[in-house]
Amino acid sequence: MTLRSLIAGIGGYLPERVLDNPALAEAHGLDTTDEWIVERTGIRRRHIAAPGETASAMGAEAARAALAHAGLPAEAVDLVVVATATPDSAFPATAVRIQGALGIARGFAFDVSAACTGFIYALGIADSLIRTGQARCALVIGTEVYSRILDWTDRGTCVLFGDGAGAVVLAATEAKDGRGILSTHLHSDGRHGDILQVEGGAGSTGGAGLLRMAGKEVFRHAVAKLAAVVDEALAANGLGHEDVRWLVPHQANLRIIDAMGRKLKLPPERVVVTVDRHANTSAASIPLALADAVATGRLERGDLIVMEAIGGGLTWGAALARY
Repeated sequence: MTLRSLIAGIGGYLPERVLDNPALAEAHGLDTTDEWIVERTGIRRRHIAAPGETASAMGAEAARAALAHAGLPAEAVDLVVVATATPDSAFPATAVRIQGALGIARGFAFDVSAACTGFIYALGIADSLIRTGQARCALVIGTEVYSRILDWTDRGTCVLFGDGAGAVVLAATEAKDGRGILSTHLHSDGRHGDILQVEGGAGSTGGAGLLRMAGKEVFRHAVAKLAAVVDEALAANGLGHEDVRWLVPHQANLRIIDAMGRKLKLPPERVVVTVDRHANTSAASIPLALADAVATGRLERGDLIVMEAIGGGLTWGAALARY
C-alpha cells in the first residue's frame, strides 16, 4: 500500500484589527504614502494582533477552522507541526501549546523555524511522517505575529508585514486517485542569512531584536530561486506549466507574485493573491491564501496546486499537490 497525504481541510484566522496604509503612516509618523506602498509592494492593508493575542492562540483558531472544513474532530489528530518565527516562548513549542488548546492528548507536536518558507518545510516534514506511517492525521499550521518584531520607524520593512494564521489537515490515504501531496522540494543557503534576519533571540547575548532586511538583495534571490524550485517540482512529477491549475505563492510582494505567474504562463485569475489585504504574514501566508481560495469557491477537488516560498536563511522551497 502506498500512502499519500491528502489535504482534507483548510482554515485560516486573521486578527480583528485592520490597519490600512494611510493609518499606518499616520500612526508611526512614516514618510510614506498609500500610493508609494501599493506601487512597490501591492499591499493596501494588514491585520494586527490584539494585545495578548499570541501565535498559539491564532494557530489554534486556524486549526479549528481546518478541522471543521475536514469534518474531523481534534481527537483524530496525531501530529501537529507549526511553522513560526514568532513563537509564544522559547519552549514549550507553539505546536505543543496548540495541541493542548485543542485538547489533543496523543501523538506529538513540534515547531519548525524557516521564516517565510516555514509552511513549505512543515508540509514536507508532515508529509514524510505520514508516508512512513508515523502519523495518520496531521495539522500543519503557519502562524505569525510579526507586528511584535518590526521596527515601526523603518518604512522599508514595517509596511510589508501583518499577523495571522493558516492551517491544513493532512490525512493518510491510499494513492488511488492521484490526489494529495505529490512532492516537496526544500533548500537553504546560510551564506545569505544576513540579508533577511531578526537580530538576536532567546539565546543571544544581546537579547531579542528586530527584523532587518536588504530588500533589493532578497528580491534578486527570490525571482531566480523560486522559478528554479517550481520547475524542479514539476519535473520531478513529469508535469509541465500547462498542468498547473493554481499558483498559491508566498505573499511577500505583488511584483514577485506577478513574475512567477508569468513564468508559469498562468493568467492572473489563476494566481491566488492575498498580499493586498493580508500583507506578508510569513509562514502563515500560503495556508491563509489556500483558505481564501476555498472560501471564494475557486479551489476545486482535483486541481493541481503549486505552492512556493522564500524566506530568511535563506530558505526556499516548493510543494506540488493535487487538491
